[in-house]
Amino acid sequence: MGNCFTSSKQSMTEIAPCDFIKSAQAFRLYGDPISSFTLYLHLALLYKTRALQFTPTDDPIPVVQFGPETVSGSREMMVRFIDEKLPQPPLMVAVEEGGETAVLVVKMVALQHRSVVWHLERMVRWSEDLVTRGGRRNGDPTMGSARMEARKFGKSYSQLLEVMVEHAQMEERVVFPLLETAERGLCKAANEEHGRDLPVMNGIREDIKSIGVLDTGSHDYREALRNLSTRLKSLLEHSKEHFQEEERDLLPLMEALELGKDQQLRVLEQCIDVMQGTHSHLFSFFVEGLLPREAMQYLDLIISCKEEKLVASMLRRIIE
Repeated sequence: MGNCFTSSKQSMTEIAPCDFIKSAQAFRLYGDPISSFTLYLHLALLYKTRALQFTPTDDPIPVVQFGPETVSGSREMMVRFIDEKLPQPPLMVAVEEGGETAVLVVKMVALQHRSVVWHLERMVRWSEDLVTRGGRRNGDPTMGSARMEARKFGKSYSQLLEVMVEHAQMEERVVFPLLETAERGLCKAANEEHGRDLPVMNGIREDIKSIGVLDTGSHDYREALRNLSTRLKSLLEHSKEHFQEEERDLLPLMEALELGKDQQLRVLEQCIDVMQGTHSHLFSFFVEGLLPREAMQYLDLIISCKEEKLVASMLRRIIE
């Protein structure tokens, strides 16, 4: 998953939830390198150890080896085996966390909320660091000059903005209309909030562009950074409140629709299709904001409704 599986030094603003993998205990993985099953296990093992040895084979069923023990079977069985051998970080989701009977799209929306909040918190920390330094370099060679870091900051926010916009579109085009079929006006407040949020999010992007052309270290530059940091903090707090309201007041009502399993899978597929950027070129960025067990849970949702070739492509984006 991009930076998540590298041992190079990083700025604290760049560290993802999965960056603290310490185990050097060796696992061996054997399997078809283009199979989504093999890639899924490859990702699971990358969350666990920095000593993974992968051997490509033509066998459609992958095999995991840990010391003298070898296991092959279902995804769940093999991830459970990996968790038993290296418990940290956990990959299996407890029933009380995911909710065994929870509507699939509710799980997906909640996980998207987690990723967006993590990335917003990261942007806030980064902006605070920029304010503290006031245009000085942070000493991390990967960040480059102050102007180069500002461009990296802008790119990261643009990626987050695209995910947030697609998330809102997914709710407006798929989730909210479903709830409105049960009770007209149920999602009126949430839709209105989306309408108010978009200009704010776009305004922050324009602020970042403006900072990029100011003289680094100047009074105007430092003042613009302070204003940007304040706006990002406000967006973070508002987003947290908005997500909590949805998860408390709206999403639980999906249960009352009594959707069958096939209907749930179709809804899930529609949600993924609306969020094309998030599930293609931004997928590694999106998953970076999830804990390992959350990332595996999200992948399970995708696997449940998408074809093998697409799933394999998404997994390769993370691993590579």
